[in-house]
Amino acid sequence: MLVYFRLLSESFRFAINALRNNKLRTLLSLLGVTIGIFSIIAVLAAVDSLDRKITKDLSSLDKNTIYLMKFSFGPSEIPQWKREQFPNVKYVEYLYLKVTMTNTDQMGYQIFTKRESIKQGSKIASDINIVPVSHEFIDIQGLEFEKGRFYTESEANSASAVIVIGNEVAKSLFGDDESIGKKVRLYGQPFTIIGVLKKQGAGIFNDDNDSSAYIPVNFVRQRYGDNNKALVNVIIFKPQKGVDMEAYKAEISQKLRNFRGLKSGNIDNFFINVFSGFTDLIDGIISQMNVVGWIISGFSLLVGGFGIANIMFVSVKERTNLIGIQKSLGAKNRFILFQFLFEAIILSVIGGIIGLFMVWIIALILTKALDFEFVLGMGNIILGTGLAAIIGLISGILPAITASKLDPVEAIRTGM
Repeated sequence: MLVYFRLLSESFRFAINALRNNKLRTLLSLLGVTIGIFSIIAVLAAVDSLDRKITKDLSSLDKNTIYLMKFSFGPSEIPQWKREQFPNVKYVEYLYLKVTMTNTDQMGYQIFTKRESIKQGSKIASDINIVPVSHEFIDIQGLEFEKGRFYTESEANSASAVIVIGNEVAKSLFGDDESIGKKVRLYGQPFTIIGVLKKQGAGIFNDDNDSSAYIPVNFVRQRYGDNNKALVNVIIFKPQKGVDMEAYKAEISQKLRNFRGLKSGNIDNFFINVFSGFTDLIDGIISQMNVVGWIISGFSLLVGGFGIANIMFVSVKERTNLIGIQKSLGAKNRFILFQFLFEAIILSVIGGIIGLFMVWIIALILTKALDFEFVLGMGNIILGTGLAAIIGLISGILPAITASKLDPVEAIRTGM
């Protein structure tokens, strides 16, 4: 065992000497490994960071949450021209289902509308995500408050001009001053601030709570009506825990079909989207991004492998005389084989570590520059180092075998 430790130490010394004595050649050879490891780990780290962000942003929602609307979360067999004719779900349908549905924990109504500006005196908060929702939304979404509260059922039903704003909206309009009870203008009308949400950070769909404002859904209904094609309405269901989801979806479908008067031969003119289906769709996209990253980065790793093989063949040729002397002194073939193999692995790992260091530096820079946390996890560090070692092993095997099979007499004569 001591012999192999000495062998590893000697190989490491030879690898460092190669870097010192042939800096340009060695660095050019390692560049392929460095770029390859950098490309793969950068893609994996970015995708992992995105996945963590998505998981964090969606953690407050139950995966069994259902969105009843005119659009589908994923691909649909129904032709697009037919889907475009689907009507918006209506508030009366929400009221009907709220009374008739069983096994339901919470049910809410939301309208997706365009972004607006909110004014407070001379100050303006632009591009704010306006979220008109019914009062149940706080129990469905699990909003967290820095101060204040959400609007009540009576405030929501009476379309009171009250508003709950995100943390960034509050800072833009009031700075460090108190905002609760103050008036802001939205849709040209004054709204009273009753709540400020806790800071959340950037969201994945540009709709984070920090730059959002929640208002009673009936206010928007009174302003735009129930049949405005520029708006998208959705009924949100939060089933009771342990409910049979297929049976629950079938109950929604049957009740809404009856309410709309759809005959048995007609298809559903609505979509029942389960939130877990949306997360599965995102997981599929993330997996595809990983595959594309591996394919693109694989070419860089291939080039890097050729670079390591090239420098090892050159190293064998330069040390032919030394190999002959080692063999003449009793060094076995496997000793020579492992010596060059370890050297190739060490050189490749050095290139991989440089690539990982570059990813770490860029992750730090982007995290500080953007409101998004890029994370280089330990799993990716181990993967990058392992890949570099495998590349070195594969690239160094032929040069190592060539060195181990040299005839000692011929090797000494060739080196003289």
